[in-house]
Amino acid sequence: MTLDQYRSTADRLLNPFVGLAARAGLTPNGVSAIAFVLAAMAAVAYWLAGGDAWWYLVGAVLVGLNGALDLLDGALARRLGTASPAGDFLDHVLDRYADIVLVIGLALGVDRPVLGLVAVSGVFMTSYLGTQAQAVGLDRVYGGLLGRADRLVLIGLVTLVSGVVDLSVAGVTLVGALLAVLAVVGHVTALQRCYHALSALSTGSR
Repeated sequence: MTLDQYRSTADRLLNPFVGLAARAGLTPNGVSAIAFVLAAMAAVAYWLAGGDAWWYLVGAVLVGLNGALDLLDGALARRLGTASPAGDFLDHVLDRYADIVLVIGLALGVDRPVLGLVAVSGVFMTSYLGTQAQAVGLDRVYGGLLGRADRLVLIGLVTLVSGVVDLSVAGVTLVGALLAVLAVVGHVTALQRCYHALSALSTGSR
């Protein structure tokens, strides 16, 4: 994990935008829904990039906006005093669907469905174990090599570069390599979170 620890800093930077969103009459749930729509649009752009790499640039911008709104919804809820378990639940559901469609879009764009399946499972298990720890009485776990913030930044940067230059080694494109990283590091991160949770539960039971 590298970026999740800077959530408080990001919240401070977003303060002016939180005020704008509040004055515009946006709700936290509405922001969460918009963030998901942007992720779905990015997924379509990545799929289309299989025929025209320019779409990677479009996808990278949309992923950046998705990440910003993913931070904004929680900050807006706190500003309006409407933070609730229901809102938190909806946010996590939409985040998981966003993660899934993004990876599927990337995999379809480079015609690597099996690699995409492994990457999706790694991403999903990383997020699942982070929240499952909370379900059994621990704090929500954000640790590990690749949290959601890191993942979005990585996807955005790799696809941004892919939209500008066509790099490949032995037939493997940057996006193909990205999927491999998400597949491997995603499962490693999930196992790290599993180990952390089991260690905490074992210590607490003594």
